[in-house]
Amino acid sequence: MEAIKTSNTMETVKETAKEMFPDGTIIDKWFYDTDIPELADLGKQYKLTDYQILDDGRTYTKEIQDLIDLAVGEGGGVIVVPPGTYISGALKFAQGVHLYIEEGGTLKGSDDISDYPVCETRIEGETCQYFPALINADGVDGFIMMGPGTIDGNGLRSWKAFWHRRAWNPACTNKDEQRPRLVYISNSSNVLVAGLRLQNAHFWTNHLYKSHHVKYLGCRIYSPAKPVKAPSTDAIDIDACEDILIKNCYMEVNDDAVVLKGGKGPYADEAPENGANERIIIEDCQYGFCHGCLTLGSESVHNRNIIMRRIAVSEANNLLWLKMRPDTPQRYEYILVEEVEGTILNFININPWTQFFDLKGRTDMPVSVAEHVTMRDCKCKCQTCYCVTPNDEQYRLFDFVFENNRIEAKRIGHEPAGIPSSQNGLQIGGDMIE
Repeated sequence: MEAIKTSNTMETVKETAKEMFPDGTIIDKWFYDTDIPELADLGKQYKLTDYQILDDGRTYTKEIQDLIDLAVGEGGGVIVVPPGTYISGALKFAQGVHLYIEEGGTLKGSDDISDYPVCETRIEGETCQYFPALINADGVDGFIMMGPGTIDGNGLRSWKAFWHRRAWNPACTNKDEQRPRLVYISNSSNVLVAGLRLQNAHFWTNHLYKSHHVKYLGCRIYSPAKPVKAPSTDAIDIDACEDILIKNCYMEVNDDAVVLKGGKGPYADEAPENGANERIIIEDCQYGFCHGCLTLGSESVHNRNIIMRRIAVSEANNLLWLKMRPDTPQRYEYILVEEVEGTILNFININPWTQFFDLKGRTDMPVSVAEHVTMRDCKCKCQTCYCVTPNDEQYRLFDFVFENNRIEAKRIGHEPAGIPSSQNGLQIGGDMIE
């Protein structure tokens, strides 16, 4: 799937129309610029095979990192992965060096965790000692990662090991199995990821942390749900970021697709390493199987001005999922979901989320809030429309609006804002309620 380039005419129309985020602020013109550069625009090319990095089954972590460092020393450029499969452990990209995967080319992650040296990083709402990703970029401006080829995490071995460990110890955590992410971009800006197939991550597929103005255009993000489930292989985790565009992407993963994170714990809203996600747009995307199309949580403190629109869903558990942690102060506000078509289990899911719950002794937890949420112009088939559990002691729900939806559901469920079903175009048991 290729990104659609925005013409100057369309850009002018959009600017004239002055589309707005849910809180009324104008969407910046940056969101309408979907041009993708050519390989020739990325500077001097450093092709792997020109530097004796071969498609021969060996792991070339040091050699590829040395090539990145050479490019840095020579003023920047682009690492080019030609046709074939090239294996590596953790790589760190620096300012001025990009990555391009040619048609038929695959950069494949090692499945040996020792190829990912322990370092301080960010994972599951915490800054801690853990493992880097296959592709890492920290503190860079203008990083581009693109091409028609593939970045493959090669995660099968760790998926099997995770489920084997879980059978032995059902209380084991995601981190216990010691597995790397596929892509980790932190403290960076003006990042473009375009056209790539990103697949088979050991753990999260793409993790953005404390970054802004990041675009994912025309990417295909995949991990299997069978025959071996790929555990916790979220498509894109957005963690304390601003101004993110995900457009024309296909996402099919064995966990949540787009996930808004930002921190967890009873004082998470006060910790400087945590933060809010603001001005996020997911549009013109297609979803295969996933647990949640747009998920707020499970470690998240504040999300504001979030739009998901014009998407098609072939199979998903939840369209909009608000995970409410009883051990974390949370505010989810100004969220818009519109023009969605497809088949899902739950149109909206709002419930307590207690995975790895820990109040750490706090007894005065504030009540969390979800407010100013609109879902409109959707046409979906689902099991339950409102999979919502009221819990005024833990969280409050305000100003939920459902309008002009056509939902064919077996069960209404508990309506989160008391909106009468007759205003929502619900079809229950084959009968349309108007």
